[in-house]
Amino acid sequence: MKKALVTGGAGFIGSHLVENLLNDNYEVTVIDNFSTGNMRNIKNFINNERFTFKLHDVTKPFDGYFDEIYNLACPASPIKYQKDPIGTLKTSILGIINVLDLAVNTGAKVLQASTSEIYGDPLIHPQKESYWGNVNTLGERSCYDESKRVAETFCSNYFKHKNVDVRIARIFNTFGPNMQPNDGRVISNFIVQALNNKNITIYGNGSQTRSFQYIDDLIRGLRKYMSLQKDELSNKLTNENWNQVPVLNVGNSSEYSIVELANKILNLLPDSKSKIIYESLPSDDPQRRNPDIYLAKKILNWETSIDLNQGLINSINYFKNLKE
Repeated sequence: MKKALVTGGAGFIGSHLVENLLNDNYEVTVIDNFSTGNMRNIKNFINNERFTFKLHDVTKPFDGYFDEIYNLACPASPIKYQKDPIGTLKTSILGIINVLDLAVNTGAKVLQASTSEIYGDPLIHPQKESYWGNVNTLGERSCYDESKRVAETFCSNYFKHKNVDVRIARIFNTFGPNMQPNDGRVISNFIVQALNNKNITIYGNGSQTRSFQYIDDLIRGLRKYMSLQKDELSNKLTNENWNQVPVLNVGNSSEYSIVELANKILNLLPDSKSKIIYESLPSDDPQRRNPDIYLAKKILNWETSIDLNQGLINSINYFKNLKE
């Protein structure tokens, strides 16, 4: 029976990954300090004999023997990671060091949950894995963007110099059940505002774009990524003229403007009395964000399959149930 560690496993993405691993007969250990995670997300696993929860901060070393480590520990929404920027930096950087050191000692395979934010406000579109990004190192968002970039550098060097079997997934906007209603991400914001008949707040003129993938598609992609053996993955990447540490964009290649998204949600909630209002755009907010997923298609035979409307319906139902 395989053993997996999921750091940040009580969070939005982590809790879905834990469920998927348990359904696949893994023994799963979760490390979380509940800085942004929630016991509600893992309560259904507590009585599972193959599930273990440890209240722990990833900035402090930890031990154990695992076949796979999924490093998801870090605040991911702007409101959360800007609230404690130094804590965000430490979580990303010290967290991945502790994960990689454990992998060196035990031979575990590692997946680093990186982010599309490493591209900053991109100057090319769509964003390929080979793009170095356009990031303001001194900006309000840089605590997250830069710490994730540094984490990738650690992964690269442990891969090259300490032979750690590491894979980096650059995750683009993801949504679905288990998101926190106050986490500040655009889909949860809009749904909660519409359900409460509050004005839907768009920053800027709403023309900025994002790509939105439903959580089930993301989890399927991450599991496919980790299922490949190191040599098999390396050969596939080499055949695609990619000789660096394994890095894949994981996201929906369809692109929607923020105002389109707001109108879709209002159309799905026809009884809502919410109106769209506009406020000034925060600094360093990307104007366009869309992944080139050529490598994921070729190497994993993966792309998103759940359309935005269905995902929004599922998410709306989740938030409705939270209110009841």
